[in-house]
Amino acid sequence: MERKGFIGGSDCVQILQGNWLDLWQIKTGRKEPEDLSNVLAVQLGIHTEDFNLAWFEKHHNCVLSNHQYQIKKQIGNVPVIGTVDAMWDGNIIEAKHTNSFNNMSKALEYYMPQLQLYMHINDADGAYLSVIFGNSDWESVHVKKNQEYFNSMWAVVSDFWGYVLRDEEPIAVDTPSISIDQIPLDEMVARDANHDNMFMDAAVTYINGLEVSKKFENAKKDLKNMVADNEREVYCDYLTIKRDKRGALRITKRN
Repeated sequence: MERKGFIGGSDCVQILQGNWLDLWQIKTGRKEPEDLSNVLAVQLGIHTEDFNLAWFEKHHNCVLSNHQYQIKKQIGNVPVIGTVDAMWDGNIIEAKHTNSFNNMSKALEYYMPQLQLYMHINDADGAYLSVIFGNSDWESVHVKKNQEYFNSMWAVVSDFWGYVLRDEEPIAVDTPSISIDQIPLDEMVARDANHDNMFMDAAVTYINGLEVSKKFENAKKDLKNMVADNEREVYCDYLTIKRDKRGALRITKRN
């Protein structure tokens, strides 16, 4: 597949992942794109795409349209080509197949640049990421278009494209991490509470309480294990352990 002369959705993912040099070599013609015909994970994703989309239709009780719809645009000085897997009710549908050890949170972080680009160039307000995990699980999540995320992402993409236009090799590029916290996922956002003093105080108290509770349960178990089968009571100045008529052990604090 010809990959020179434009930026695509998967290119945005690679740029945000910091894989600039390899992509730059492809975009400047110094290197041919990798032959993916023998890459199992890639071919599996291609061959399961139709099933993925059919499964999406079944679980959302809908009919998808615009399969493999391609759009070309110019964003600033960057030519863009995006091919969406399908559309439904004005939403982009992007189908992915990943391994069973992955999860939706990681998949959303990884594919967010591609989703936001496709929404931007298609004037869509939302997108669905439909993911098959291995052969045992499937999830779909609705993602809202977010202009702030797109602007931050596109600044990075434009920076990369500048190296392509100047035919200048990118060296030691520090790719920023762009938070997806404020992008609604199934209409819900996330919040970083590290600077919320009340939340942090309650969080520390909770974590400390968990540690105390864990130590308490371990000590309780150890004490009961130290009572022999023929002992009705074991005591010290702090507590007593008594065996009731049913044989159960009860620990009581001594006054």
